[in-house]
Amino acid sequence: MSTRTRKQVRLSRALGIALTPKAQRYLEKRPYGPGEHGRARRRNESDYAVRLKEKQRLRAQYYIREAQMRRAFEEARRMSGQTGDNLVALLESRLDALVLRSGFARTMPQARQTVVHRHVLVDGKIVDRPSFRVKPGQTIQIKPTSQVKDPFQVAAAGAHRDVLPDVPPYLNVELEKLQATLQRLPERAEVPVICDVQLVVEHYSR
Repeated sequence: MSTRTRKQVRLSRALGIALTPKAQRYLEKRPYGPGEHGRARRRNESDYAVRLKEKQRLRAQYYIREAQMRRAFEEARRMSGQTGDNLVALLESRLDALVLRSGFARTMPQARQTVVHRHVLVDGKIVDRPSFRVKPGQTIQIKPTSQVKDPFQVAAAGAHRDVLPDVPPYLNVELEKLQATLQRLPERAEVPVICDVQLVVEHYSR
């Protein structure tokens, strides 16, 4: 097991959610926290610890740094509507998240790498920032010269769909063309992340 895989598995066990398909297999075998005391019954967690864990869960699922998470929260708080729902919509509109949801990559780290390596077009222009905010109506696509490469041929054949949730309704995906359009902003109930966003809001609002 590589160092990166080991780290993802350990974090998955600590947070109680599978961050990658491989972590899911390990989590099924050992569904408890890492370390020699992982099997022991934990004492009741404080309110702070519960809220912190939910924040860490959300951040880990989007593979972002704390500074990025806090900036997204501050932006969500300034928007009209529920802050938690706004936060998830902002995170889900990231380019790397949409590459993953579209089935062009198998994991969030792989989706991030796909963007950084300049394989992704947004409305026909190369974008290499995973944090790029895709707007409703914009189309993302694996660039034509990259589509012939094996990883994207595998993706176009639908090979990642066995480990990914169904395509959410806010995305219109043409997988064989490795193309997807964000039709509207995501709604919280449609976004396949495991998190109580109200607890995240309470953590940052304390």
